[in-house]
Amino acid sequence: MTPDVPDLLFASSVNRVDSISGERIEAIDMHTAGEPTRIILHAPSLPAGADILARRRAAQSAWDRYRRMLMFEPRGHRDMYGALVLPPVSPQAHFGVLFLHNEGYSTMCGHAVIALGRAAVELGWVPAAEPRTVVRIDTPAGLVTAHVRVESGRALATCFENVPSFVTTLDQTIDVAGVGRVRYDIAYGGAFYAFVDAPSIGLALTPDNGRAIAATGMSIKKAVMSASPFRHPEAADLSFLYGTIFTAPGACEDVHSRHACVFADGAIDRSPTGTGVSARMALLDARETLEAEVRVPIESLTGGVFTGSIARRLEFHGIQAVIPTVEGVASFTGRHTFFLEPDDPLGEGFLVR
Repeated sequence: MTPDVPDLLFASSVNRVDSISGERIEAIDMHTAGEPTRIILHAPSLPAGADILARRRAAQSAWDRYRRMLMFEPRGHRDMYGALVLPPVSPQAHFGVLFLHNEGYSTMCGHAVIALGRAAVELGWVPAAEPRTVVRIDTPAGLVTAHVRVESGRALATCFENVPSFVTTLDQTIDVAGVGRVRYDIAYGGAFYAFVDAPSIGLALTPDNGRAIAATGMSIKKAVMSASPFRHPEAADLSFLYGTIFTAPGACEDVHSRHACVFADGAIDRSPTGTGVSARMALLDARETLEAEVRVPIESLTGGVFTGSIARRLEFHGIQAVIPTVEGVASFTGRHTFFLEPDDPLGEGFLVR
């Protein structure tokens, strides 16, 4: 049988692709409730440092060209998200990770941890065990433990136990240009967020209202940053406001509420935001004392759901805190070899806003 033309073209491409000049980066793409995670498995260099925070600082300088290359156009977009897999620094961790986005480097990311948990099992980074495989990850916010549900060798849902999460501010108000008087709470779940009730400011949390959500979220973020100091008790690198999370009633009775998170430089999280759900567990507990192991399903703009709960309570550097758990499902979407040709004037990336 004569091969089809597409088959011949594919065979020819496979044989010749190695001749393309320039730097190469190998990655796989996944999504969690619609939010992308580009997992970088091989790059020309890696940021070095004694711990993950030191590697994060190193990445902000010389390695940052690769972040722009992978997150920005033409390979990505303003809402792209990534995870750079690194050797572990803790003796109990399987690997470390840096989280990438349009502005820089997150301190923690729940949707990416859910994706990394599945990848670790199905790609053989850790020995798979049924019914649950434990995956321990060094993140800039601390060691995070994921529990991946495994059936017949296939990874299904991932549930991770997050870092200590706590509330710093309840029921504050601030005047925001173009928005008016806004009531907000501040909580930490691996990153600091300002939480705002969307109906109270007339903001619809629907996919077709993305531009208004992003603009309003950034206006609130900037106003709150100018009015409120942020201090994490363990590290100055963690002491900044990462984003604004809008809350609203869910679209159906099966969920507790809806989240729309605006983070970094105006990016909108397509998932309910794992660190945001963690912070929300601390907020809900501060207001009404959640019962241990009560599961709280929270949806995103896509309708994707993360389920939060409280594993335990603790005192964290004199602060009342909780250890939250968050569960979700990730899917594989692609495998990539990216090229950075030396004569490409746009090769290191750009954004059109």
